[in-house]
Amino acid sequence: MATRQRKVPTQLSRAAVQIFAANDRINQTLIEHLDPAVWRAKPPGKIRTIAAIFTHMHNVRTKWIRLTAPHLKVPAQLNRTHCTPRQARAGLAESGARCIEMLAEALDGGGRIRKFHRDGWAQPWPAGPEMLCYMLSHEAHHRGQVCLLAHQLGFPLPAAVASGIWNWEKLWKECGSPRGPGHHS
Repeated sequence: MATRQRKVPTQLSRAAVQIFAANDRINQTLIEHLDPAVWRAKPPGKIRTIAAIFTHMHNVRTKWIRLTAPHLKVPAQLNRTHCTPRQARAGLAESGARCIEMLAEALDGGGRIRKFHRDGWAQPWPAGPEMLCYMLSHEAHHRGQVCLLAHQLGFPLPAAVASGIWNWEKLWKECGSPRGPGHHS
């Protein structure tokens, strides 16, 4: 009788999981510390509200999961006009957990996921580090928008929060890796 070998995560897979967990922790930190008055404040021009930006981030994650890893449970989408900070935090936590599963499978060197589908109109990419980079770039872009909008609307993030999102040693530890970046515990 043949026994199934358990897949051993690669170093890239373990690092991707930790990196995306830290990325999601930054999103959670921003929402936790935003002044509630700025959540739905209407920016000048045709610009998304902060609520719409965070719901967009979650909804794009659900698209990545649906297209790339349809065997995973796809989280429900969020409604940008009615979503509360609490709902956004819960939605991002759930979609973040599924993205972590997706990345682990895609980057473990023999996983079920062979291609990253970032959108229905775009050519899929082979699963690899580019997938993680794309996902992180998308979220970092929108976090920059959030920080700028909060400032422009008169509700800047506290200095400790703005600088805290760059403290990767602390973020890493908050995400369950007590030795910090570069150590796969």
